[in-house]
Amino acid sequence: MAERAPRVPVPGPGPSAGTGPGRARRASLRSRITAAAVLAVALTLGVFTLVFALVQQAVLADGPRRSASADVDRAVSALAIGSTPDVAVAGEAEGALVVVTDSSGRVLAAGGEDDLVESASSLAAAGSGDRVTLDGDRFVVERDDVGVETTPTPSAEPTPTASSRSGDDDDDDAAEDADDVADDSTPTPEATPEPAETVTTEYGVVAARSLDEASAASSASLVTLGVAIPVALLVLGVTTWLVVGRALRPVESMRREVDAVTAQSLSHRLPDPGGSDEIARLARTLNGMLDRLDSSATAQRRFVGDASHELKTPLATIRQHAEVALLHPGSIDGAALADTVLGEEARLTALVQGLLVLARADEGALGVTRRPVDLDDLVVAETARLRGVARPDGRGSLAVDATAVGPARVDGDEGLLGQVVHNLVANAARHADTRVAVALDERDGRAVLTVDDDGAGVAEADRERVFERFVRLDEARARDSGGSGLGLAIVREIVRVHGGSVSITTSPLGGARFVVDLPAGPV
Repeated sequence: MAERAPRVPVPGPGPSAGTGPGRARRASLRSRITAAAVLAVALTLGVFTLVFALVQQAVLADGPRRSASADVDRAVSALAIGSTPDVAVAGEAEGALVVVTDSSGRVLAAGGEDDLVESASSLAAAGSGDRVTLDGDRFVVERDDVGVETTPTPSAEPTPTASSRSGDDDDDDAAEDADDVADDSTPTPEATPEPAETVTTEYGVVAARSLDEASAASSASLVTLGVAIPVALLVLGVTTWLVVGRALRPVESMRREVDAVTAQSLSHRLPDPGGSDEIARLARTLNGMLDRLDSSATAQRRFVGDASHELKTPLATIRQHAEVALLHPGSIDGAALADTVLGEEARLTALVQGLLVLARADEGALGVTRRPVDLDDLVVAETARLRGVARPDGRGSLAVDATAVGPARVDGDEGLLGQVVHNLVANAARHADTRVAVALDERDGRAVLTVDDDGAGVAEADRERVFERFVRLDEARARDSGGSGLGLAIVREIVRVHGGSVSITTSPLGGARFVVDLPAGPV
């Protein structure tokens, strides 16, 4: 029987697809590829945009924070050299605010943009890294708490002036002159200064810088991405749609051509686009499939024709003898009619059984029941039967040599293996001149059966063809000696399902040698 052509798997419609009422049809491959590409790129760009926005915001906010930190360092340096808080925060900068507080959080001085000075108290409790809102804008804050040490200057004693003296009293003047002379001649001891006490003043210096420029730059980038991403997705979708459509155009052309192939036009082949891309490989694969289908259909037609011919011949013989017996009862006796009918019935039975074996083999349902089988017992029984059977051509019996048959055991179906032995021995007997030799031995885990004959042999060009169904070589075309042409085909199928092989070589006897190689079973 011809082999069934394998079916190409067709993607199922899925649980939500179909052709019935109320069920949506599955989108085309072109649409699905385009949608998948756009969705994948959209998700990628969305994640990229989110990461980009976070990184950009952190980078852009770093500039104002550095500026605020510089404002704090400048104010702290001024306070450290003894400047007053008003001097330390002096200066005006757009989008900046510097505040100096005491240890209790009371604002001592504020400087920076005039519109922000009124909001100085809002920064008193802010810490480094905080984000605050001043005058409707966002600001980043930096803070530093420092202690400034100061030493107070001691006050001098008052000295009597000349206006406090009495100018009218001459005696007093003389006395004072005398005292001055005495003072000049007598040394006066120097006064020892007392040590100065150091005072530490705690200040809190807070600076804020506007984030407006950073926010504006970030917003501009996001707006740009918000416009660019949809445009990019649109371009991607259109491009993917066109490219996929162009790529699938040859596939659609092949589909139409293959759809037009029928059983009557299996010789049609797709044009080969050349190259080694997927489309070219698909075209060659489809052409290979059409070749196999064409060969299978040809073999099936030949098989049907041959089987019809083989079945028709014995039926015609039986019908002919039956009609002669009815029309001319005296021309043929009952025994001759019975012998003819029984012979043709045996031929029909063998043919039908062979067809059934091949049909089950084609379906993969040959039904092999594996058990240990002594193959030598089957060979000895078949050769013994052959010795007692006269040749159909009337040339007497054949010389059958079975001295080389040794023990061999295989795992397999005893009935099927017996059919292999029978078909090979019968084929050798049909084509031998005087002698058939059978050998069997087991070596290297293999059981090897050899059947030789001294007939005409098989030409090397025909050694594979003889295993095809209903194939008979020219010298065996005669119906009586040629058989049905199924025996060797059955042998190959049975040996194959048992994991072995069968081949033909030239026999040392001058004819054909059939070699069956099977895996040996446990002893």
